[in-house]
Amino acid sequence: MSPRTPADQAVARHGWPQAAGTALAGLLSMCVTAALGLWAAGAADLPDTAFPRVVAATVVTAVGGSVELSGNAGDLAGTRAGMTVMPLSVTLVGALVTAYAFLRPLRHRAVARAAELGGWALRVAVVWLLGLLGLAFGARQTFAVSLGDDSLDALGDVFGVAPKVGFTTDVPLTVLVGLVWLAGVLVLALLVSGGAPLPRALLRFQASVRPAAYAMVALLLAWVVLGLVVALVVAATRGDPADALAVVLLGLPNLVWLAFTVGLGATWDGRVEGPFGLPMPHVLDAVLRGEDTATVDLGTLAEQDGRVWWLVAVEAVLLLGAAFVMAARSPAGTPAWRHAVRMAVALALTVLAVCLVGRISAHYGLSLFGISGIGGSGLGGDVFLRPRVWSAVGLAALWGLVAGFLGALLARGTAGHGRVDAGERHPVGRGGRRA
Repeated sequence: MSPRTPADQAVARHGWPQAAGTALAGLLSMCVTAALGLWAAGAADLPDTAFPRVVAATVVTAVGGSVELSGNAGDLAGTRAGMTVMPLSVTLVGALVTAYAFLRPLRHRAVARAAELGGWALRVAVVWLLGLLGLAFGARQTFAVSLGDDSLDALGDVFGVAPKVGFTTDVPLTVLVGLVWLAGVLVLALLVSGGAPLPRALLRFQASVRPAAYAMVALLLAWVVLGLVVALVVAATRGDPADALAVVLLGLPNLVWLAFTVGLGATWDGRVEGPFGLPMPHVLDAVLRGEDTATVDLGTLAEQDGRVWWLVAVEAVLLLGAAFVMAARSPAGTPAWRHAVRMAVALALTVLAVCLVGRISAHYGLSLFGISGIGGSGLGGDVFLRPRVWSAVGLAALWGLVAGFLGALLARGTAGHGRVDAGERHPVGRGGRRA
C-alpha cells in the first residue's frame, strides 16, 4: 500500500463520524439553548410532560421550519390559531456551532476541490436531515384550555365543548427549509472564514466577497453583544433575572436586529392585542399596543423615550467600524468608491435577511355559540410585527455607501490595510497544501 499523503489525511478527517459530530453538535446546541430559555420562561411547568416537545418545536422554528397551531372545541365552538416566529437566539447559536464544526477539519488548507467540499457538506446534510426529522416528528402536543369561568366550564361539559389547542409540524416543509438553512450556514461559513479553503475557480472572488461577508457578520454579532450587555444591566438593576435570561436565550437578536434596522431609519408595522405579548422593552410595547396598526420607527419610539435617538449614534459607530474592518481586510489599492459599493450591497443584503427572519405573527381565539372572546380576554390575542422591506433595503444601501467610503479612507495607512486572504498570499502545491 502507498503511504498516505498529508492531503489524504486532511480529507480523511472529515468522514462520516466527523459529519455526525458536526450536525449533532449544531442540533444539540440549539436544543440546550431552547431548553434553558423555555425553562427561564416557565415552560417547564407545562402539563402532560410537554416540555421536551415544546423544546423540539422551538428548534424546528429556529431553522425556519413550520409549526402549525391547531384547535378543537367541539361542534358548538370554534377556534383559530397561527404562529410565525423564529427564536433567533437559538438560530444564532446553532449557526455558529455548526459553522465552526464544519470548518474545523478544513483548517490549514488554502484550496479544496469542489467535489471534496460538496461531499463533506453532503455527509453533514444527511445526518442533519435525520436529526431534523426526529425533532419534527417529536414536535406535537395538545393542551386543554379552560373557558375562564366555572359556569362556562360546566356549560361546556354539558354541550361537549372541551376547548383544546395544540401544535404540530409540517414535516415536508420543515425538512426543505431546514436543509436550505443548513446550506446557507455552510456557504456563509466558507465566505466569512479567511482561512477556509475554496475551489480554484472561486479564488478570484474571495478578495471582493470575503471582507464584506466578514464585516456584516461582525456587525450583527456586535449588535448582539451590545444587547447582551444591556440585558444584563437591566436584569441586575430592575430584577426579573429569569425574564431577562429567557429573552437572551430565545429572542435577543429579534430585538437588537430590529433596533439595528430602526437605527438606519427603517419602519416596521405591528400590533400587540390581548394578553399574548412579546418579551420586549416597555417603549416598544407601548407603541404596539392599540386598536390600530402601529408604526414603529425612530419617531414613534422617541415619543415614548427620547433616548431612542442614541440608536442613530450607535448605528453610525458600528457601521463605520464594520466598513473599516472590510477595507482593512481587502487588497491594497482598492479604490474607496469600490469599497463604498461593496459595503452598500452587503448592508442591503444583510438588512433584507434581517427583515425576512425578523417578522413575527401570532394569533389565537375561541368562540362559543358564535360569541367571540368568551371567558374574557385571556382566550384571544393578536401579535404581529412586519417590516417595510424595500424602504429598509434602500436606506441600508445609502448608509452603506457613506460608511464604506469613510471606512476606506480611515483604513488607508493602517497596519492591516492591504491584507489578503490566505489563498492569495501563498502559492498552492499539490493536494491543496500551501507551498
